[in-house]
Amino acid sequence: MAKINANYEALYVLKPDLTEEQTAALVERFKSVAEANGTVSEVNEWGKRRLAYPINDLMEGYYVLMTFTAAPAVPAELDRIFRITDGVMRSMIVCKDE
Repeated sequence: MAKINANYEALYVLKPDLTEEQTAALVERFKSVAEANGTVSEVNEWGKRRLAYPINDLMEGYYVLMTFTAAPAVPAELDRIFRITDGVMRSMIVCKDE
């Protein structure tokens, strides 16, 4: 039997040159996408951190970890939005239940 909802973690890295308002708007946008079809249990903003290797000649990134419970289709949609958003440098979504 397929699971109706599962627990997920989404870690994404935003560009460090975004303003505080732009960063807050992106975090809220991604949170609202997850809340539309599930529940967000935690959004943990780690802030600016040094990257292990340069990405597009940038050595820093703004890290955000979001924990949520949702249907299996939600992570796919969230991943699509991460890819088309200009401020996102890298993202990863994992299922915590497996």
